[in-house]
Amino acid sequence: MILEFTSKGIYCPQGDFYIDPISAVETAVITHGHSDHARGGHKRYIATPETIAIMKFRLSKKINADPLEYRKQINIKDVIVSLHPAGHVLGSAQVRIEYGGEVAVVTGDYKVEYDNVSEPFELVKCNTFVTECTFGLPLFNWQPQEQVFDEINEWWKKNSEQGINSVLNCYSLGKAQRILKNIDPSIGPIVCHDTIEDHNKIHEQFGIKLPKRTDASNHDNKALILTPTSSSKTEWFKQFGDHRLGNASGWMMFDGFHRGVHKGFVLSDHCDWKALNWVIKNTGADLIYLMHGYTKEYSNYLNGQGVFTKVVEELGKTISENYAESSEYAE
Repeated sequence: MILEFTSKGIYCPQGDFYIDPISAVETAVITHGHSDHARGGHKRYIATPETIAIMKFRLSKKINADPLEYRKQINIKDVIVSLHPAGHVLGSAQVRIEYGGEVAVVTGDYKVEYDNVSEPFELVKCNTFVTECTFGLPLFNWQPQEQVFDEINEWWKKNSEQGINSVLNCYSLGKAQRILKNIDPSIGPIVCHDTIEDHNKIHEQFGIKLPKRTDASNHDNKALILTPTSSSKTEWFKQFGDHRLGNASGWMMFDGFHRGVHKGFVLSDHCDWKALNWVIKNTGADLIYLMHGYTKEYSNYLNGQGVFTKVVEELGKTISENYAESSEYAE
């Protein structure tokens, strides 16, 4: 077996390294910078340069990290390893592992729709494919992002004309920059929470052009304010006075997730149902491992289509429980 699922994470025994390990290991290959995938304590990190920059900001500047550009192959012992674009967030990567003529791909998190920020998703042929299925139900079918951003622009413009701020909850790494890159900045001033602004600066260091933002003290009740959900009870949040609150998330498909917000925008950085099925079909893999989300339901569907799957939870390991995504980065 080229991959093993252990209590520490996904392990390649032939190379003696882990992918997105959940506890401290000697060598960790990291798919992307979200906190449920990039953790502290490892002796050596391997990741894209963008992910390393994010980890050095979020974990420590002192981490021992080796940058690996997309598609460049390296040998870890007798195993050939390369990273390929996952389209999830800046620097996100699928990990391709080759040993003894067998190829496995571990996706981390990914999406197929190009967001104008992250490197576009790249389909990688393989024998074994490890995929998340956060939204692995038929009801999850995303509208084209252009339509969603038209809805955000319309909402913001209407609020602005009424002298009301538009506060939009979004994740600090990935979702916020995707919104910034695709909205119409001519509608009004844009304000970002400090946590988002820190990640904006990392994006700009890698050549991602984002619209001008203004300081929170300069808003004129016509602003679009991007903030993580966790800021809602802080003093920073209170300064915006009369506002309408929105939320950008794939979970906005469910009415129950609209509580407390005026407007929900269905915008996810993960694959929807159609994208998952397209990717799995076209990898050519004859073994699919399912992690995160609706694993059992999706496994039942794929098995009915003649696709051989294994749900990680059913392997008697604890990895999926420990990979439970945080509220800040889950979607």
